[in-house]
Amino acid sequence: MVCGSMLCLDHVKLKTVCPSHSNNRPEFAFTVGKVATDDERSTIRELVREFWGEEEQLTFDRRFELAELPAYVAKIDNDLVGFVSFAEISDFLIIVALGVLPSYQGGSVGTKLVEEVEKEAKSQGKKEMLVSTSNDDLPALAFYQRLGFQIVEVKPNVIAQKHETFLQGIGGLPIRDEIRLRKGLSEACSSL
Repeated sequence: MVCGSMLCLDHVKLKTVCPSHSNNRPEFAFTVGKVATDDERSTIRELVREFWGEEEQLTFDRRFELAELPAYVAKIDNDLVGFVSFAEISDFLIIVALGVLPSYQGGSVGTKLVEEVEKEAKSQGKKEMLVSTSNDDLPALAFYQRLGFQIVEVKPNVIAQKHETFLQGIGGLPIRDEIRLRKGLSEACSSL
């Protein structure tokens, strides 16, 4: 049973689940829409601090203030349960941050949020979407690859240099490297 509480990084464990049991995911009735109010931005700011301990994100050699970026939010009733912030750069959109409350993970909230950014990218005529994660975040790597993203680059020690130390990550792994992924949005790229 998932209680929704945050775990300390020493106690986070990953488990392998066979395909016949991995489809037993919770279902939630939620809506997704663009950030529309200051209250939603304030909630994003709170979640960002809770998830990552800081409001600034370094990705693809750029610094972003997460709560100031365009974003989509997922809500159940009037409660925000997840968000995705993104930025437009040249021919692509970067997913800068994706956060879903623990008790709503595994219920397609993150997938729907990323799909909204993909629709946005296509409507703007972007050729690809980019996202990065840290070397310790194996669940994020699996999630993005399931959605069609492919690892294209590893930037050694970028995160460690930002923090001027090795932080302890998921499962006790040192957080140090930025792993960059891309998803092509043209017909030729999406059929690869």
